[in-house]
Amino acid sequence: ARNCEKLRNKREREREREKAKDMGKQPVRMKAVVYALSPFQQKIMPGLWKDLTGKIHHKVSDNWISTILLLGPLVGTYAYVQNYQEKEKLAHRY
Repeated sequence: ARNCEKLRNKREREREREKAKDMGKQPVRMKAVVYALSPFQQKIMPGLWKDLTGKIHHKVSDNWISTILLLGPLVGTYAYVQNYQEKEKLAHRY
């Protein structure tokens, strides 16, 4: 049984070598593998949502200066607009 198996393995290696020599000359059949998600699949990216607050805290604490430079003007503009609208409402009261 072992000799038969060794002979079979030897023949397979010889066929592979011959195929390698003729690789560019003959078309090679290839199998296509297609991955798809079922529409009923619920766990698409479970790792993305785990410890979301911890991840956000880590990002903010590592980049706090960039966070301030981004959020400062946004919060300031929002507060200015809210204040302006409130004054405008009060001015048109009388």
